[in-house]
Amino acid sequence: MAQLLSGKVISQEIRSQLKGYVDQVRQTQPDFKPGLAIVQVGNREDSNVYIRMKQKAAEEVGLDFRHMKLPPTITQQGVLDAVEALNNDPAIHGIIVQLPLDCSSPIDEHLVTNAIAPEKDVDGLHSVNAGKLSRGDLEGGIPPCTPRGCLELIDRTGIPIEGKTAVVVGRSKIVGSPMADLLKWRHATVTTCHSRTKNLKDVTAQADILVVAIGKPQLVKGDWIKPGAVVIDCGINSIPDDTKKSGKRLVGDVDFEEAKAVASWITPVPGGVGPMTVAMLIKNTVDSGIRSSQKGTDGQWHIRYLPLKLLSPVPSDIDVAKSQIPKNIEEVAKETGLLPNECDLYGKKKAKVSLDVLKRLADKPNGKYIVVTGITPTPLGEGKSTTTIGLCQAMGAHLHRNVFACVRQPSQGPTFGIKGGAAGGGYSQVIPMEEFNLHLTGDIHAITAANNLLAAQLDARMFHEATQTDEALYRRLVPEKRGKRQFSPIQITRLEKLGIVTRDPSELTPEEVTKFARLDIDPATITWQRVIDTNDRFLRKITVGQSPTEKGKTRETQFDITVASEIMAVLALTTSLQDMRERLGNMVIASDRCGQPVTANDLGVSGALAVLMKDAIQPNLMQTLEGTPVFVHAGPFANIAHGNSSILADRIGLKLVGENGFVVTEAGFGADIGMEKFFNIKCRYSGLVPNAVVQVATVRALKMHGGGPTVTAGVPLPKEYTQENLELLAKGCSNLNKQIQNARKFGVPVVVAVNTFETDTPAELQLVQQKAIESGAFDAIVCQHWAKGGAGAVDLATAVERACKEPSNFKFLYDLELPLEQKMEIIAKEIYGADGIELSETAQQRLDLFKKQGFNNLPICMAKTHLSLSHDPSVKGAPTGFTLPIRDVRASVGAGFIFPLVGTVSTVLLSTDVNCIQVVFDSQLLHAVVCNYDLV
Repeated sequence: MAQLLSGKVISQEIRSQLKGYVDQVRQTQPDFKPGLAIVQVGNREDSNVYIRMKQKAAEEVGLDFRHMKLPPTITQQGVLDAVEALNNDPAIHGIIVQLPLDCSSPIDEHLVTNAIAPEKDVDGLHSVNAGKLSRGDLEGGIPPCTPRGCLELIDRTGIPIEGKTAVVVGRSKIVGSPMADLLKWRHATVTTCHSRTKNLKDVTAQADILVVAIGKPQLVKGDWIKPGAVVIDCGINSIPDDTKKSGKRLVGDVDFEEAKAVASWITPVPGGVGPMTVAMLIKNTVDSGIRSSQKGTDGQWHIRYLPLKLLSPVPSDIDVAKSQIPKNIEEVAKETGLLPNECDLYGKKKAKVSLDVLKRLADKPNGKYIVVTGITPTPLGEGKSTTTIGLCQAMGAHLHRNVFACVRQPSQGPTFGIKGGAAGGGYSQVIPMEEFNLHLTGDIHAITAANNLLAAQLDARMFHEATQTDEALYRRLVPEKRGKRQFSPIQITRLEKLGIVTRDPSELTPEEVTKFARLDIDPATITWQRVIDTNDRFLRKITVGQSPTEKGKTRETQFDITVASEIMAVLALTTSLQDMRERLGNMVIASDRCGQPVTANDLGVSGALAVLMKDAIQPNLMQTLEGTPVFVHAGPFANIAHGNSSILADRIGLKLVGENGFVVTEAGFGADIGMEKFFNIKCRYSGLVPNAVVQVATVRALKMHGGGPTVTAGVPLPKEYTQENLELLAKGCSNLNKQIQNARKFGVPVVVAVNTFETDTPAELQLVQQKAIESGAFDAIVCQHWAKGGAGAVDLATAVERACKEPSNFKFLYDLELPLEQKMEIIAKEIYGADGIELSETAQQRLDLFKKQGFNNLPICMAKTHLSLSHDPSVKGAPTGFTLPIRDVRASVGAGFIFPLVGTVSTVLLSTDVNCIQVVFDSQLLHAVVCNYDLV
């Protein structure tokens, strides 16, 4: 008499074990909750019963169960879309499509089940999983539930499978064929039978293990079974039975009464294989959840780094960039843990990254946060971008740390001017270089469009207010639609600002109509300019409104460069889409004749601005020459804005690199400008705490600060810069000392990176290192990343990693509650070395107005020359004893700072260069190389 293999009992044991296992995992991973989703089309009652069984089992174990019920009228594409949504949902680890599909139009079931991501195919029906099982890759795939349950039942008998003769009756892709594969890879000798097998009875009688899944009630009789065989009956069939209330009963494919007299073990029907199928479904889902949670648990990305073919002398930047074949950006995204639905591809080499990453990784710890800054530079720049990229290549490709570079997008103005692009240089670059330096994904163009829309709305509103009565203006602002007038949401915001209580447009008093309809802008107070991302000197001052249609409403204005737009600063400092919408609405464009601020919200345009910026808010993903990931996002100048890449890019990067990883971001120009604003503005709004500062210095810049001849772009360097001169260099180290002290005022360790040039001598490099250490640097490292890529910055990377282990006693330089004048004076004295500030009459009037308007508690963003610690670009070294002149003060309320204009600094387009674009064609790519001709 056969012993009974009760799937009901065994499955309950398995489910209890799974529950205990899930609870155990949650001890160390509190957020661990495997997710199972079932897609059902239609409303078949038998399908509903099966789904309820699976739901009960899933919830009992502690799974997150999701039932996606689709209407029978849904199209095949609609089902595929539903499956794809689940594929991209990180909370779902197992997906099954309940078959058969109860639909009114034909749907290819194989196509649908094959659309499930193989790693989430807990039914084991995907071609990838079937293929892996067929070739014996049992660890890499997911076996179908019923065969896996059958194998578990066989194992529970204690009879070894190896060497046994096994017969599987049935060859379906769900049970028979995978069952045969599982037995084969457990070293049984397997025969698969089917409807065309001859002498079936004789074949089954040879089986030590007999699995029947053919769908014919009680086909296999007792005399078909070898005495002592293990019999697994997968069939479930309904046959008439007058003794039952329902008039029928369930039987298997094996005649149970006859078989149990011959077999050693047998499964009942029902209560045999059926419960095991559900248990294995739950087990497959838990296993999938475990695999998902273990991805990256060691904190280590698995990246295919790109080898460099170093040449000496180093070719031009464009030639170096062309020599490397970038990875497809999909590969970069996958390597860094981004999901497919979190990336919008812009071609094959760049992508936008969704802010949803921050929601998915909200509970993950941040990595280490490093800012790269520099000494006061020459007009040539000292290589902060190159150092940022070289450091990341060293950390990633050579030390195998998780690292993200976060850099700004360059403006076309400098790109087509003397300065050139901002992709780095030599063997430390962002690639593709021409994509990076030109349009990228259009963020700057979006800012141009949004900025100029606001400018157009401003002039149009002034025109209409000047040419219409209050009532006519009010009718246009709140028109009647379908016999009804109502305020829009943004107009309600204005009503609240004005203190108007009623929300019925017909109930406003004449005085309230006037207050609502008229902004009454004072043209003399307009601060909002049009922008263009080109250096065009003839747009520095223009007159608008000269067309006869504008009825003589002309005014003088100007164009700024796009990256000077407040919208660029808003993009860089925003923390979410909603925050960006609020910041855009808060931008002050002018004052009314009563001295009250007029905002983009008052013009009713903030929603339109946000729509234009909806894609620009997403960081851009690129890569370095050695294949490490880069976020390129936002591009405010540091001399006339805060000069840092976006908070959002940094935040996403810090989550992706993990607790032991690094995010390296760059602050524009010297430490007195970009770094000070990074700490006092960016870190205030982001809430992020930096772990280390990398201070970039060059021998040539320090010689300039020691009294060397003027350095002019496009002109060969004087001999003082190409020959050893320790005396000049030592004097110039006063600037290095001051900038190190500036960084240390914020309580963050400083590592000096000495960016080398071919003409630097060992004695000069050693002297810079010595002076840096004496000035309080944590370490000072000579770097050759321009010539050697990441290999030339390994020592720097090691030093930075050590510095990040030091305690960070980060603090702000000033309290926001201090008066605006005092905050400005603190920066002037502590960072620049001035004795104090001198406010022009205009500047003082502006400050008084801003404080009256409620803007006193904003941080300060000094707009000053980047070529000196003082306001005078000709003064080098570390000057003291000077007074900092503040000629004007402006407010970027939306971005969230007050910016004083120091000395003669300007926000208009300053280039005096005429640029000739040399276009070079080859068989694969159009390359633009900028040739500069200074025609001052």
